[in-house]
Amino acid sequence: MESKRKNKKRPTALSAFTIILILTFILAIISHLLPKAVFSGEVLVNGSGVVGATLSQTLLAPILGFSDAIDICLFVLVLGGFLKVINHTKAIETGIQVLIKKLHGKELVLIPILMFLFSIGGTTYGMLEETVGFYALLAAVMVASGMDTIVSSAIVLLGAGSGVLGSTINPFAVGAAISALPEGTTVNQGIIIGLGVVLWLSTLLISIYFVTKYAKKVISKKGSTFLSLQEQKDMEETYGTKSDKKIEATLSGKQKITLLLFALTFVVMIIGFIPWEDFGVTFFSKTTGWLTGSPLGLWYFNEATLWFLIMSIIIGAMNGLKEHDFVDIFIDGADDMVGVILIIAIARGASVLMKVTYLDNYIIINAARMLQNVPAYVFAPMNYILHVGLSVLVPSSSGLATLSTPIMGPLAQQVGFSVEATVMEMVAANGLVNLFTPTCGAIMGGLALAKVDYTTWLKWVGKVIVTIAIANIIILTIAMVIL
Repeated sequence: MESKRKNKKRPTALSAFTIILILTFILAIISHLLPKAVFSGEVLVNGSGVVGATLSQTLLAPILGFSDAIDICLFVLVLGGFLKVINHTKAIETGIQVLIKKLHGKELVLIPILMFLFSIGGTTYGMLEETVGFYALLAAVMVASGMDTIVSSAIVLLGAGSGVLGSTINPFAVGAAISALPEGTTVNQGIIIGLGVVLWLSTLLISIYFVTKYAKKVISKKGSTFLSLQEQKDMEETYGTKSDKKIEATLSGKQKITLLLFALTFVVMIIGFIPWEDFGVTFFSKTTGWLTGSPLGLWYFNEATLWFLIMSIIIGAMNGLKEHDFVDIFIDGADDMVGVILIIAIARGASVLMKVTYLDNYIIINAARMLQNVPAYVFAPMNYILHVGLSVLVPSSSGLATLSTPIMGPLAQQVGFSVEATVMEMVAANGLVNLFTPTCGAIMGGLALAKVDYTTWLKWVGKVIVTIAIANIIILTIAMVIL
């Protein structure tokens, strides 16, 4: 199963990798087509033009991008190892099974509960690809409860996807975007977290409404299912025979402790990233910092990386993993993240190339001049729509963040708009696209496990996507106007 899952991931990573690499070369070509930069002494005249990229600068851009993004790349590696150690304990999987057993006969209650739990993973650490294994587990449960596999698929995908769309501290989206902001562009992480919460919970409520409404119809009348006859047959053959079996699962003492430590890890990280001093809270700055060198509230990727590494070791030791087993599992998890890291590095390379050619300066200054008279209520929806289109080409949130944010962040600041709202417009648009794009491995792999055709999913999720998009635009426009 693990090898199959990895194979599902590779096309997504390579596709984004190739697209960003092509964009890097396109940027190099464009640098030779635009007006030449004018300098006053050694100082660039802002927006005057660009310096044509040399071949060596173009080829070196991805390497320099890796060096420039080394902090987030290391964090992603360690996060992958941490998640693999957690998955090895089966604590999360067993915990869901125990929850299902306790709610026997009231399975509809599972929809909001599970979607909320998945969304927490999405908003905190970008949980999406990691959910593939849950499609089969929930498919068996929902079919046994009189529902179908569209319900189980929607619980996982829309649940986790709602969190990713409304990322608060997700390092693959918000973290990558903030990290990619050039020096001089100020951003308030507290505002980003607050706006992320609004997007997260509003999207989640919309998703829960549609999923629950559909589930009730399927339970009351089987003919209302969106599945084709062939899909229904495949579903019954794969999961129908499990309807008479009781789900027997019990959390061991170690698994209970593992879940508590898992939750504690992310709670501490959340506390660490929240800029408490901006809210007048000085408690953490005076009492913490002895472990990572920086107090909670002043953490960034280096501190978070160390924290996740420590917790990985603690959880592994608590579950009795021998040293060589822990190392193998941890390295295997880090290996799963190599594709993501390559995307981040290549995307950051494009940013590096734009900087050395002054292409970023030219785009930002001239775009600012074009948009300086555009009101905020026009800027916000247009920026959101722009990033929906870009996300189709670059589905990776981290890849898109490192390509777009260095341009749009300073642009928003220059014309007097909210940088925080601009960042979240990118994050929300990318999250929306990753609820239906075929380049997302979590979608294609999960739907295959659930025996749901991709075209069937598109037909069912269409109204949900449109509703979420409208809600996102309204929220982000209001935020852009008032912030």
